[in-house]
Amino acid sequence: MFLTMALLRKGISGKQWIGKYRRPRAITWQMKRNMLVHLEREAENEYWVSRPYMTTEQERGHAAERRAQKWLKIKETKFQKFPEHKYVVDHLSHLNTTKTWSS
Repeated sequence: MFLTMALLRKGISGKQWIGKYRRPRAITWQMKRNMLVHLEREAENEYWVSRPYMTTEQERGHAAERRAQKWLKIKETKFQKFPEHKYVVDHLSHLNTTKTWSS
């Protein structure tokens, strides 16, 4: 049955570019060139990634001072945005209508 379908079938059933029995895409010279460029770029990236900029001793704690300064700046901006203190006396002073000078 499968051989009969393969021999008698005129084309690919359904969408020709997707599915189990899809039509294979032709490889062009542009595709080959782009793949070579991609592989060369990947090889160069791998070369640079494999050689560290700093040793592990240099890397440990090298940004501690900068991070502390950054944290202090963030903390200062939070305190600047913080509203002023409000007291209960300020909120309830309108209720003091019966208070007189003598009392």
